[in-house]
Amino acid sequence: MTETRLLLGPQDLRAGVRRIAAELSAAYDDGVLLVAVLKGSVPFLADLVRAMTVVPEVDFLAISTYAPGTGRVRLVKDLETDICGRDVVVVEDVVDTGLTLTYLLGELARREPRSLEACVLLDKAARRIVPVPLRFVGFELADEFVVGYGLDVGERYRNLGELLVADPEALRGARDAYVQALFGR
Repeated sequence: MTETRLLLGPQDLRAGVRRIAAELSAAYDDGVLLVAVLKGSVPFLADLVRAMTVVPEVDFLAISTYAPGTGRVRLVKDLETDICGRDVVVVEDVVDTGLTLTYLLGELARREPRSLEACVLLDKAARRIVPVPLRFVGFELADEFVVGYGLDVGERYRNLGELLVADPEALRGARDAYVQALFGR
């Protein structure tokens, strides 16, 4: 059986989400458009929206995985909302190198929003290649591989209500390495 380690339990996640929701609500008391990056940010976004004291508007975008050897992504699902003149916050599950978020912020900035900020559940600053401004941050994370609460391996483990540190080597060989251990407890 492959071992996992609990990083953040449901109560920790709720507390972090409530804190960020309060910060967002205070900063945007006249409304905000939350732009969630599919798919990993969905659990975080859902909890965030429910915890906010202002009513946000929500839209989604999706990006491709990195093209091999390039470090480049592309939009595969664009926003349905015109963001010109709007307060916009990009909601991401995790930021590590900063390359993807830098690309997204640049793409959205060209559409002339009134303001544009980033909100992330997990900040892996130790892996940063490109500096990227993060106004709303849930948790700082060491350079560890995590699954759960939206973060996946081959579409597995997104449904967990907690974040677990996992062994990427074990998962590379068998993406179901944790299924029995996690769901048998």
